[in-house]
Amino acid sequence: MDNSNQLSHEEAPARSFLLRVFGLFSGDMRLCGELVKRQTVVIQLLDWIFRGVAQVMFVNNPLSGLLITAGLFLQNPWEAISVGLYGYNGTLVGILMAVLSAKGSWYWWLLLPNVFMSMLCPVLSSALSSVASKWDLPIFTLPFNILVCLHVAATGANHTYFPEVDIQPNNHLHPPNDSIKSLNLSQLLLSVPVGVGQVYGCDSPWTGGVILLALLLSSPTICFHAILGSAAGMLSGLALAAPHKDIYSGLWGYNSALSCIAIGGVFYVLTWQTHLLALICAGTWPFCLSTLIFLLISSEIPAICRLPLSVVSYPEENRHYWRQLEASEKVQHSQQSGGQEEAPLKKNGGPNVQLVLEDGCSDALLS
Repeated sequence: MDNSNQLSHEEAPARSFLLRVFGLFSGDMRLCGELVKRQTVVIQLLDWIFRGVAQVMFVNNPLSGLLITAGLFLQNPWEAISVGLYGYNGTLVGILMAVLSAKGSWYWWLLLPNVFMSMLCPVLSSALSSVASKWDLPIFTLPFNILVCLHVAATGANHTYFPEVDIQPNNHLHPPNDSIKSLNLSQLLLSVPVGVGQVYGCDSPWTGGVILLALLLSSPTICFHAILGSAAGMLSGLALAAPHKDIYSGLWGYNSALSCIAIGGVFYVLTWQTHLLALICAGTWPFCLSTLIFLLISSEIPAICRLPLSVVSYPEENRHYWRQLEASEKVQHSQQSGGQEEAPLKKNGGPNVQLVLEDGCSDALLS
């Protein structure tokens, strides 16, 4: 008995050491960010680029961004080279311009419009942010959607220098061989990681697996909701009798994966109520439309707590922040019940987020 107690006491420091080491590389790697600020501009630039690559999945972790970049190399080195140099929108612009190009890989002239469109990302992001800030809303990937659509519309399949892939509509939306009996279960299961990979325009399950590993490193909650959202999109495709080829290629999974991540712990504090809300959001419209609509919904339920953009972090940190607010609320109530004098809140004064949680967390935090 004494030996077992001695072993447990010896294992406790080892466990705490491993947890501290893991904490250095998980989450948003805040300590790494502080160290990088004192390094050369080249190292800071690499940190910014990899954080921007990971921010596509709402992850602010340079190591996760490095893993995702490795996954892109696994799919196609040209796509990894074509990532943008300004945040997540520039990343998506660079990747999708390479994917949609009819010239194939290693067409270096594509870098010219690629760099130009990536440079437009901060300009368009700033313009959209000035509008969205009135409702304290994020702009998500709206700049990427606008710029890539403009590029495709301006070039097309017959452009001399920058032709796009000629995408034809499906003449047969419901092929005769697309039935429940013809479903391939292995491909159906692989469509879940493929759907996550399609966020970056990749249709390889190996790339999707590497991206999920990168998400797991930063936040297990984000990784879980990415899988859940992609699976929900796949089931929605089956319910709507979508062509099996589209489901297998992950085209029904990437929008729902992003929506599920955004609602399931990033912009809302993770509770079982917001978890169900994330599932509902994942099964509705495309990512930007559905998530913005759900973020505009106001609720008086304290368990559905939308965070202001200024404090949004990864889900585990968001929940820790929410618990601190609840603890401060309980402390103040106990002080008031003990008869201690409390300074009244001014109706027209500045907000105090530590004192208001009972009248609807969303309104309290965003006041």
